Amino acid sequence: MKKVIITGATGMVGKGVLLECLDHEQIGEVLVIGRRSLGMKHPKLKEIIHSDFSDFSQLNDQLKGCDACFSCMGVSAAGLNEEQYKRITYDFTLALAKVLFALNPDMTFNYVSGQGTDSTEKGRMMWARVKGKTENDLLKMGFRQAFMFRPGMIIPLRGIRSSTKMYQFMYDYFMWLVKLVKFLAPQSVVNTTQLGKAMVHSMLFGYQQNIIQPKDIQLLAGAHPH
Repeated sequence: MKKVIITGATGMVGKGVLLECLDHEQIGEVLVIGRRSLGMKHPKLKEIIHSDFSDFSQLNDQLKGCDACFSCMGVSAAGLNEEQYKRITYDFTLALAKVLFALNPDMTFNYVSGQGTDSTEKGRMMWARVKGKTENDLLKMGFRQAFMFRPGMIIPLRGIRSSTKMYQFMYDYFMWLVKLVKFLAPQSVVNTTQLGKAMVHSMLFGYQQNIIQPKDIQLLAGAHPH
């Protein structure tokens, strides 16, 4: 049975990943690291309430023996300068990844990035540069498997709501537009269930590339062992 770690489980993507992990027969333990409790109970679920995301070293004993980390923690760049956004997006993610790599180099590390991420780290969009650097440095770290997930539009299922008020407003009033995009370009839109299943399947079966686009998420979600 696999043991997985999830960050960002209070958010829309993280909650979708969490629900699929709890449901999956090959996952025996789901360790959620967050600043506040999820307020839910499940036999597989363990929570660590952790306030300082720049330092995870005190959690070493609890993080040993993990098979995967699904890093779903994210924040909108709106209203943040580059230093503030980099601290949350890059510094916190790499702080956890470094501790995990020292403990479990054979694990799978999955990072939720975004469409438009700038792998050159030199483009005009601040958020895209920071996410590009985060992706690049995670891929260089040396994990046995590391996948950078770049979902575009995401449809929340299973009663999930976005923790970002602006995004939830869009879902409440413009879901018809998202569904229209899905109808016109079905490979450009994924849902939270597909994202969760794709994360689990990437750990179990691997994938032929490290950058995971929406069409790859759809393929991985339906993947079975070869």
